[in-house]
Amino acid sequence: MASDLQQKALDYHRFPKAGKLTISPTKPMETQSDLALAYSPGVAHPCLAIAEDENQAASLTARGNLVGVVTNGTAVLGLGAIGPLASKPVMEGKAVLFKKFAGVDVFDIELNERDPEKLVDIIAAMEPTFGGINLEDIKAPECFIVEKLCRERMNIPVFHDDQHGTAICVAAAVYNALRVVGKDIGKVKLAACGAGAAALACLKLLVSLGLPKENIVVSDIHGVVYEGREVEMDPYKSEFAVDTNMRTLSEAVKDADIFLGCSGPGALTKDMVATMGERPIILALANPTPEILPEEVREVRPDAIIATGRSDYPNQVNNVLCFPYLFRGALDVGATEINEDMKIAAVKAIADLAQAEQSDIVTKAYGGAALSFGPEYLIPTPFDPRLYVEVAYAVAKAAMDSGVAARPVDSLELYREKLRNFIYRTRFVMKPVFDKARKQLMRVAYAEGEDERVLSAVQTVVDEGLALPILVGRRKVIEFRIEKMKLRLKLDRDFQLVDPEDDPRYREYWQAYHAIREREGVDPDTARAHIRTNTTIIGAMMVHLGHADALVCGTYGKYSKHFNRVSGIIPLRDGVRHASALHLLVSNDRALFFSDTQVREQHTAEELAELTILAADEVKRFGIEPKVALISYSNFGSADVPSARKAQAALKIINRLAPELSVEGEMKADSALVPEIRNTIFPNSRMEGAANLLIMPDLDSANISYNIAKSLGNGIAVGPILIGMSKSVHITVPSVTVRGLVNITAIAAVDAQDHQAGTMMHGLASRKKRIKGDG
Repeated sequence: MASDLQQKALDYHRFPKAGKLTISPTKPMETQSDLALAYSPGVAHPCLAIAEDENQAASLTARGNLVGVVTNGTAVLGLGAIGPLASKPVMEGKAVLFKKFAGVDVFDIELNERDPEKLVDIIAAMEPTFGGINLEDIKAPECFIVEKLCRERMNIPVFHDDQHGTAICVAAAVYNALRVVGKDIGKVKLAACGAGAAALACLKLLVSLGLPKENIVVSDIHGVVYEGREVEMDPYKSEFAVDTNMRTLSEAVKDADIFLGCSGPGALTKDMVATMGERPIILALANPTPEILPEEVREVRPDAIIATGRSDYPNQVNNVLCFPYLFRGALDVGATEINEDMKIAAVKAIADLAQAEQSDIVTKAYGGAALSFGPEYLIPTPFDPRLYVEVAYAVAKAAMDSGVAARPVDSLELYREKLRNFIYRTRFVMKPVFDKARKQLMRVAYAEGEDERVLSAVQTVVDEGLALPILVGRRKVIEFRIEKMKLRLKLDRDFQLVDPEDDPRYREYWQAYHAIREREGVDPDTARAHIRTNTTIIGAMMVHLGHADALVCGTYGKYSKHFNRVSGIIPLRDGVRHASALHLLVSNDRALFFSDTQVREQHTAEELAELTILAADEVKRFGIEPKVALISYSNFGSADVPSARKAQAALKIINRLAPELSVEGEMKADSALVPEIRNTIFPNSRMEGAANLLIMPDLDSANISYNIAKSLGNGIAVGPILIGMSKSVHITVPSVTVRGLVNITAIAAVDAQDHQAGTMMHGLASRKKRIKGDG
């Protein structure tokens, strides 16, 4: 097994390209003009601006988002002093974590220097390059000296993650464990095994949180650290020397409330654990083998709360919970240091997040397991995306409050929103829709109200004030799942319920449904059965009867079946021949809409023109000016094929119905997305820039193109958005996430607002009347 892991790890680092990092430009470098701006002569102007005002470097260069991960390779993981070159894979890994979790750029720097003062000289000389320094894998006690001197000499954050990152995560775990067992941090006793950099930093931070120093007993390889001891003592360790007769770890552990292990495997025995105080808290953090395994603890103390550094046990204490977001907050406000206030803010943000409802991203990352605050879930998991917002925000605020922010943000609320945009990239595009949804809360019915994703989404919808939810589902099931998921939703306060098994409107619903469908083979018995069992039909009837303003359905089952049920109750909008579905894909650099991805297999030229105008109006809801491309195999008449002829005919109709619309075609996809290609082959195009709305010739083309783009581009999907119905009904797909449901809720709510106001943006009927008789 070890050999298999070794080979996999080597292959991972070797292929398809050596290492884990590359450098990518953020500006175009395609023309002579680009070169003149990026380098000589244009680059002189930002140079002079920085020479005049050093603060300009944060806005004119990458320095404000650049961290140096620096090591001399003297204490690499558990591998020891393997040297700076051998440490490079670890430093590259650290850089990847910074980028992946917090969007922070990193240069990894491995220095062949063991003298602490010379090492400080080298690091300090690099201050103009970086917005912050993350010291890594430097052995104790030299790491204390290096960090102290660097902090004194440099005016940017210098942070030794092995010390303080570990300390913040440990403190968060202890903070929450004490909440679980109901003990006061000012009264508990702690026994520590290990007196290295990480252990001492943990203890210092716990003291800052209120743990009395006299209640701490530290033990190392030579036994208890006591006043007067001379063996392997230094000023850092001496700070925790106590006046005691205890000499062994066994004595220190007896009656202790907390054990903190930053030492090696097997240091804590079952016999020792048995002597600890009531409901002991054990943090066995040696890696890869902890001081004691959780199953060994359970044998003698089933009441214990246990944390390790390993991912295969609950309560993993992992520095990635902290350091990316700590630097994110510090960099964003130009912090000159990372002080104690900022560390404590990070501790409390991490701890508080463990008590919040879980996100679907976390659940998916951990195999669908539902996590809730308690003995086996003390701190968030590394894949919880909300860490980015909560920790970075708390750290930035603490930096501002404590006076070390050189570039404080003008509005903390706007800063929080900016952080949220990084997590859910859709939020930037969705913001106009969210803002409008909040202005007039609409009643949105959820056909699959028992679905846990729906319940999580409804919690967010309520928290963000996007709509008034109505859940369709069995009362007992919904109440059980809300409790299981630890949501804060309350029936009749946060949402209304329609229970198919017990609703006073049952007769009204089945009779109304029968009246609509009786000439389509639906007899009274079938109508009764459908209103008892089919929640999509129930939801559509609610909208039809005015008991809800909008419907969201489709979290399971085929899209076509949901559409057939909905369209049998809710008619098309006036002037619309066929409904269509629009998908939005948000990538790192653009928002791209695809139509029709779900509904109709083939379109006539008239239908293609119609769905183009409807889709363009929908794009405007996002605050985006649509630039429409009619996609084909042909480029502006280059090939005489059916799709080209259909697109050409559709373009003529669109130009009559919507002359104000920026639309071009027929054209190939690359001509649509790359203006330089289009301008070369068709310089008189009426569309400027890249297209953002792609109208495909048929269902296959649209669905295939959208799914390829989504898979290759790592984009975030919004939709499908159902267009052309006379009321607000939207059908999702089974793969929809919680965030996807929140997004479609906002879209459905705004759609319902427009229907209710009678000011629909989709004015196809009026357009047709206006040009009646024209050709």
